[in-house]
Amino acid sequence: MILPIVAYGHPVLRQRATEISPEFDGLQQLISDMWETLYASHGVGLAAPQINQSVRLFLVDTTQLFENMDSHEKKNYPDAPGYKGVFINPSLLSLDGKPWAYNEGCLSIPGIREDIFRNEAVELRFQDETFKEQKQIFHGLTARVILHEYDHLEGKLFIDYITPLKRKLIKSRLNDIAKGKVQVDYKMIFSKKY
Repeated sequence: MILPIVAYGHPVLRQRATEISPEFDGLQQLISDMWETLYASHGVGLAAPQINQSVRLFLVDTTQLFENMDSHEKKNYPDAPGYKGVFINPSLLSLDGKPWAYNEGCLSIPGIREDIFRNEAVELRFQDETFKEQKQIFHGLTARVILHEYDHLEGKLFIDYITPLKRKLIKSRLNDIAKGKVQVDYKMIFSKKY
């Protein structure tokens, strides 16, 4: 089932998500619904808070990014052909490499994109969809998407990394998103306070 995406301004996007156990009710259905929602909204990552579930779970599929690149462009990224997976209860172990800029967007903040600096590599400990413990280092675009989704579990958004001046310049657009004055081709949930 395709779930609505929570829009900027909703309080769930600013909460630190809680850990889940294998007994979490309906987990496999939730993961299945999240994959369906991710693809229906043309995303490459989706965190549970974005579908109004404040739990430590996100999905990533960067293989889609590489499918649309030519062979010359793929050489710029060490993580080709990408990664597809489920991350449950992730914890960030280390960041490595020089910060590099890439133009990021977010399903919860439609129509706004900004160059964000993130490290080249991230090491995570997490559980997969069967709750098997994993420890892995990710690079390039995959590391970037993972860090973006991990931030959602910490109550952070990519716009938190831009300068105060840039934040001021997009403030009215952010307010419009929070009020539901936005055109997207997927369902969204907006905060009741606006």
